[in-house]
Amino acid sequence: MSDDDRSREIDWDAAYVLGETPWDKGAPAPPLIEFLEGRPLAGRVLVPGCGTGHDARAIAETGAEVVGVDISGRAIDGARALGEGEGLRFEVGDFLDLEGRHRGAFDWVFEHTCISGLHPSMRGAYADSVVAALKPGGRYLAIFFLTPWDEGEVPEPPPYGIAEAEIDAMFDGRLQTEQEWWPGRHFPGREGRELMRVMGRSPS
Repeated sequence: MSDDDRSREIDWDAAYVLGETPWDKGAPAPPLIEFLEGRPLAGRVLVPGCGTGHDARAIAETGAEVVGVDISGRAIDGARALGEGEGLRFEVGDFLDLEGRHRGAFDWVFEHTCISGLHPSMRGAYADSVVAALKPGGRYLAIFFLTPWDEGEVPEPPPYGIAEAEIDAMFDGRLQTEQEWWPGRHFPGREGRELMRVMGRSPS
């Protein structure tokens, strides 16, 4: 079985049942909190691969209308148990097969650990969905986990690392980089491994 087949056949529900969810730290991503302190998001925000919703909840607390989507029903059950409400909704869905009502519907798409769970062969479909979800003039805020593993480690993925050149290629000609920086706050062990970007879709 190829890496691609293994990635597509991952039982994400089982991971949540067994508690094998190292990506879920029980709190929103520190780089996101750092960003929101200086620039709260406004409008409608889509959070793909939202898991149990910590990042989506933090964004909603700044006043945005947030939709969190995850392919795992167990993850969404956990997100809903932690709280939905006005301006915050969680849905089971496949971001790579974006529903029609979500196309062109969002001012922002927020990325954190979704792409690192996808086999690299899926990145084109992921980028297509990001662009499709954004309104003209919408923006993509991403925390890219560039190097999930220490040098010399060869664990069975996911997560998958990603290079800056790959990010550029994914969105070439479709989204323009407006800001790029190394965040100052991190979960332990991620120092120097995460890159943040704001990328924008053309208004026309």
